[in-house]
Amino acid sequence: MAPNERLRVVVVFGGRSAEHDISCISAAHVMAALDPERYELVPVGIDRSGTWAIAHEATELLARSGADAPISLPTGGTAIEPQLALQSDAPSTTVVIPVLHGPNGEDGTIQGLLELADVAYVGAGVLGSALAMDKSKAKEVLAANGVAQARFRSAAEWEIDDDLLAEIAADLGFPIFVKPANMGSSVGVSKAVDAPGLAVAVAHALRFDERLVFEETVVGREIEIGVLGNNQPRCSVPGEIVPGADFYDYDDKYVDGSAKLVIPADLSADEIAALERLALRAYSALRAEVLARVDVFYEEGGRGFLLNEINTFPGFTPISMFPRMWQATGLSYSALLDEMIRLALERHARRRRVADAGRAPPT
Repeated sequence: MAPNERLRVVVVFGGRSAEHDISCISAAHVMAALDPERYELVPVGIDRSGTWAIAHEATELLARSGADAPISLPTGGTAIEPQLALQSDAPSTTVVIPVLHGPNGEDGTIQGLLELADVAYVGAGVLGSALAMDKSKAKEVLAANGVAQARFRSAAEWEIDDDLLAEIAADLGFPIFVKPANMGSSVGVSKAVDAPGLAVAVAHALRFDERLVFEETVVGREIEIGVLGNNQPRCSVPGEIVPGADFYDYDDKYVDGSAKLVIPADLSADEIAALERLALRAYSALRAEVLARVDVFYEEGGRGFLLNEINTFPGFTPISMFPRMWQATGLSYSALLDEMIRLALERHARRRRVADAGRAPPT
């Protein structure tokens, strides 16, 4: 980049998933924190029908809507084809921040579009995004890599019947958590305490995905840790969540904020070292890049740290754990975004070198 040239940052938000509102709230804070002297901000909204628009009014609207309220996409934006929203005369000085959660945002779909557009973007690549989004496949890959985790079963809608549910109940024991395989922010998650409740939980989860994950209930502490980096990732200080509800559900995360967040978590140096080893191993196994939040359970006096899941674009709301953990580590919200952008450019340059070498004629 030439001296004094601003980097073009395209912030994509909204989307068609059930996590649309969370995406908009996160985007409000991301856009407010980007330094206008360093970055040329291009807000791009995706409405619930999947229409893309250059949302020139976005920053004002997001600010007016309030930090804690769900935000509707601005009206009057210019509808545009996705590839045109990403187009730049100088793609080497463009970075996309896909502030998107859930299907069509974190699952490798938009990442594939960004790869085809040959622009740098924040977050894991196509494979890493798809793996981490699909809880069922993620757990299988993690198990193959020896990553400790809670016991689980997976099933597709057409496989589920009374006999299978009875088998799962006998295997995992009640209470059982039922989750859509491809959803985040605790959307569609229920805790079943008996057989009738299990049937209700399955019906609820199937509203959001045709594949489900069933998990044993782990009695332990809920710990999270942030990871930043590509080839040499590093960890933040860990945080602990003390849920205000029966478990850390959607309302606890985004509506009433009743959960208690303890940063840093009360862990010994040896416990933190073990947690970091687990987090970095999982980060590598699932091909995460740039950033991720790693969620674990801690069975003190039992199995120790058990991986719950990895989130490849965690929430960036004011009460979100990921930016708060990095702030406690020494990176402010703005500095965290700067580092994520730097890592995105680094990863893109490395992949472009490999791609260019692969296109060269054989010697």
